[in-house]
Amino acid sequence: MDYNFLKSGTDIRGFASNLGGKEVELTDSAVSDIAAAFVLFVEKKAKKAAKTLKISLGHDSRITADRISDCVKNALVSAGVTVVDCGLASTPAMFMTTVDLGMDAAIQITASHHPFDRNGLKFFLPSGGLEGADISEILNLASNAQKAVAECKGKVEKTDYMTRYAENLRNIIIEKVNKGDKPLKGYHIIVDAGNGVGGFFANDVLMPLGADISGSQFLEPNGMFPNHIPNPENKEAMESVCKATVRSNADLGIIFDTDVDRAGCVDKYGNEINRNRLIALAAYIALEGEKGGTVVTDSVTSDGLKTYIEETLGGKHYRFKRGYKNVIDKAIELCDLGIAAPLAIETSGHAALKENYFLDDGAYLMTKIVIELAKGVDFEKILEPLKMPKEEKELRYNITVKNFKEYGLKVIEELEKFANSNPSWKVADDNREGVRVSTENGWFLLRLSVHDPVMPLNLESDVSGGTEEDFAKLSEFLSGFEGLSL
Repeated sequence: MDYNFLKSGTDIRGFASNLGGKEVELTDSAVSDIAAAFVLFVEKKAKKAAKTLKISLGHDSRITADRISDCVKNALVSAGVTVVDCGLASTPAMFMTTVDLGMDAAIQITASHHPFDRNGLKFFLPSGGLEGADISEILNLASNAQKAVAECKGKVEKTDYMTRYAENLRNIIIEKVNKGDKPLKGYHIIVDAGNGVGGFFANDVLMPLGADISGSQFLEPNGMFPNHIPNPENKEAMESVCKATVRSNADLGIIFDTDVDRAGCVDKYGNEINRNRLIALAAYIALEGEKGGTVVTDSVTSDGLKTYIEETLGGKHYRFKRGYKNVIDKAIELCDLGIAAPLAIETSGHAALKENYFLDDGAYLMTKIVIELAKGVDFEKILEPLKMPKEEKELRYNITVKNFKEYGLKVIEELEKFANSNPSWKVADDNREGVRVSTENGWFLLRLSVHDPVMPLNLESDVSGGTEEDFAKLSEFLSGFEGLSL
């Protein structure tokens, strides 16, 4: 069986329930094979026999979590592994088990913000999350993995690691705010967990420190996600938490995705602190202790953000490729070269701080923001210099020819030539993905999706009607490529 169709970047994902009308891809046998392959992978990386390995296992609130968890446990135990079962847990917490509990590896069962009928597997080593090449290696091993692993009975140990994880976050707030053991007394903070795992942040982090969490919503885990998609990038989800923040007269609203590796927030006036505004606030926090440091972001961040980071905060902005792992890996690379890079953050809300193992952890980022709130920081005042575009637009062109990567790269090559021939356009000097062009109105970026036959096009304008004007010129050019369709 070839399982490579389940690869999704640095994760494994597929349909795990037929309730949505789709055929199940993450079958019991598929999960068991992949789990066994992961044992072989960890044996090689850790240079240890399976019978000496300890691997932690957690899951988010999805409806197929128990079934998949049982399959993983059985496969690991059959290989002789000691499984440390953490039950319901956030994805970042599972990585932290390699730090706090000394695990040889960790597995989280999650499909992030995807619909209820999907699920997946995410893997960690003590060095961090796996790369795409690692996932390919595991999937290539999977078809014969259960025959290859030694038959040696392991065991399952249960642990409540989320209690310790929440305590760690509370201790950080207590230490940094330095106002006793109830540093959040007098502050009203609401949490929208979207029926994912993030309810613990309200109940086990904020409330014990004295915060008023009344008005929080959708804290109870429910894998059908009945209220809204648990995704800070989703318009309905953000509208919901904005209204809840204003309705509750709260000082801050927080929203998490399903497994809490991403987050967004809302100020007391109901204004979103998300995407470019979240990056700006995170950069403000990260650069407080690293003056002149470099903030690594993905390629679709605005021109206003670059100006804010470099001119208002005195830092440096390094635009890189889309994909949170790409951004994190680049920040680590810069640090290894002796360049201070305290923050890697993607527009989607994945934020990884150097001080926290470059782990994309929504709860950790929100902890840092809560600390600023408790210190009396006015977020609107901090973000006031950030220039926001008047218009923004995103379109996705489908590539209809067979060799989509080659075709997409050809489109990008020709677009760069076309842009250079236009006297009012300028190709960006920090072009690291696709082609980004500054125009009289703003900018646009056309890039090639890493895995899919798609070319996303992002446009921003500082003037009304600017995106349509630039799109009109672009669409005229792109209409000459028969292999592209909207």
